[in-house]
Amino acid sequence: MPILEPGEHQIAYTLQGPATAPVLVLSNSLGTTLSMWDAQADALARGFRVLRYDTRGHGRSAAGEHPQQGYTLAQLGGDVLRLLDALAIERAHFCGISMGGLTGLWLGVHAGHRLHKLVVANSAACIGAAPAWRERAALVLASGMDQVADGAAARWFTPGWAAGAPQAVGQLISELRATAPAAYAGCCLALAQADLRDAICGIAAPTLLVAGDSDPVTPLADAVFMAERIAGAQLVTLPASHLSNIEAASTFTEALQAFLGA
Repeated sequence: MPILEPGEHQIAYTLQGPATAPVLVLSNSLGTTLSMWDAQADALARGFRVLRYDTRGHGRSAAGEHPQQGYTLAQLGGDVLRLLDALAIERAHFCGISMGGLTGLWLGVHAGHRLHKLVVANSAACIGAAPAWRERAALVLASGMDQVADGAAARWFTPGWAAGAPQAVGQLISELRATAPAAYAGCCLALAQADLRDAICGIAAPTLLVAGDSDPVTPLADAVFMAERIAGAQLVTLPASHLSNIEAASTFTEALQAFLGA
C-alpha cells in the first residue's frame, strides 16, 4: 500500500483501475478502513481510477500530534485535497459514507471546483448530537475500544443481515477494535463540532444522496433534509442500515454506476 509523506502526516491509499480513467475517491466511515470499499472498488475499477485512502488515524494513516485533543472537519477534508495534489489529480468524483460523507459535504462547500460529482452515503450535514460524540470520545480514551466495538454491529447492520454474514461483520468489528482510541476520539470530536446545515445550500456539484431505510445513525430524514437544500440533488434509499455499501453492496454499486455514468 503506498504511503503519502511517511511520518506524522502520512496517508495510506490505494489506486486501481485504468490510468487514464476518471478518478473516483472513496472515503471510509468512522472506525473502518479503506477495505470497507472492496466490493465497490473491484466493480468500479473497470471504468474508473479508484482512489481509496484511510482517514487520518485509521488503518495505516498517521494520527498526527495529540489526536485526543480533536480533529476538525477542515483537517479531514484537507487530507483529501493534499492527496489529490500529491497525485496530480485536478478534479475527481467523490463518494464518502457516514464520516466520509460529511467530509464530502465539506469538500462540496469549500472545494467544489475539485469535484466532478459528489456521493454522500448514510450521512448528514450534522451527524448526531455534540454531547454524545464528546461522551464517546471520553469513553474510548478512558476505557479503550471494546465497549464501542461490542455495540457496533447493531448500529451498522440490520440484525438479519448481520446474522447471515458473521465473517464480514467480524472483520469490520476487528478493525474497529484495533483503531487507536486517541485517533477515534479525535474523529468523534471532529463530528461533535461539524455542522454544515446552513452551508450545504452552496454545493454546486451534482450530488447523489444514499440513505438506508433502517439506518439508526443517520436516518432517512437526514438525507431528505440535505436533498431539500442541495440544488438538484438525487436521493436513493436502500434496504440497509448504516453501512449500506456493505449490506446492500450490489445495489449500492449499481446506484453509483448509474449516477456517475459508468
